[in-house]
Amino acid sequence: MLSVILAGGKGLRLWPESRSFRPKQLCQLVDEKSMLEHTIDRLKKAGSEKIIILTNQSLVKAIEELISQHPDKNNIQIISEPESKNTAPAVGLILSYYAENIDDIIGFFPADHHILNLQKFTATIEKACLAAKAGHLTTIGIKPDRPETGFGYIEKTKLEVGQIPEVYQVNSFYEKPDFKTALSYIKSGNHMWNSGIYIGKVKTFLEEFAHNLPEIYEKIKKGPEFYINSYAEMPDISIDYGIAEKSSRLAVVISDFGWCDLGSWNALEKIHPKDEYGNIAFGSDILFLDAGNCIARQKEKTLVLFGVENLLVVETEDIVFISHRDKCQDMREITHILQKIGRYDLL
Repeated sequence: MLSVILAGGKGLRLWPESRSFRPKQLCQLVDEKSMLEHTIDRLKKAGSEKIIILTNQSLVKAIEELISQHPDKNNIQIISEPESKNTAPAVGLILSYYAENIDDIIGFFPADHHILNLQKFTATIEKACLAAKAGHLTTIGIKPDRPETGFGYIEKTKLEVGQIPEVYQVNSFYEKPDFKTALSYIKSGNHMWNSGIYIGKVKTFLEEFAHNLPEIYEKIKKGPEFYINSYAEMPDISIDYGIAEKSSRLAVVISDFGWCDLGSWNALEKIHPKDEYGNIAFGSDILFLDAGNCIARQKEKTLVLFGVENLLVVETEDIVFISHRDKCQDMREITHILQKIGRYDLL
């Protein structure tokens, strides 16, 4: 399988750790490795023969430095978008390079996921590749363990794909629901979280683009040079909206490999231990004194949280940020305000 890591996002909800010069995929949110390094290692263990990192031009140098130390660096390639677009044009760019390799299996993976069970992840990818070889465009659905309102959902049918266990035809996609709707999804047993992972034959992807996004497909056919020169004209649409939601041959592999989408500060509580008062220390020199339900990210200075609750405190090279944890989902608002007042140095 050829694996493509989509690594061009900004990660605004993890500001100020995630910045324009160091977006989320380059941040060390789990341990000493970046999210991108973890994704590379995970895909190699899952059997990827070659890995392509698709990113934007401003991050190429940083990613080159990162992978220069990787033991499998010769099998890792970087391709950059001419400008930032949504995921459908990005996928089309890769297809323009590989359009003649119609029977090859290709997978597209976000760079910012954290996976707890690598053995189950590998088994899931193997099932997805089997469905892909049978001509299906295949995605991964995560068994939900709570009524989450921050994710999209996939509804499966009861029809299995071939003889592959836990692989089903897809009935529909649903946008991020309200709590009541999310609760009904959990109770149904047919709704899975949308992981944003897609696997299929190159031929299958090309046929789906030809049918659903012909304006992109026509440019794919003319090769990467023409495609790149036409990139500014591409529609700003995701692979979910543009292809997956319209496909009649979409299959979903159901799995529970311990998937975490580290899209916000509150998500860190899924991977970092709490103390007896619910505090999460992300750093080596943090003191919680009569504090509860706080998240603290420390790099150089000692952080002392005294007599406070429900706070997020983040220390970076040049910023100390303090917020109520209830505002963690509204971090994009801060970046918009900083743009308005001209503080681009903080973005």
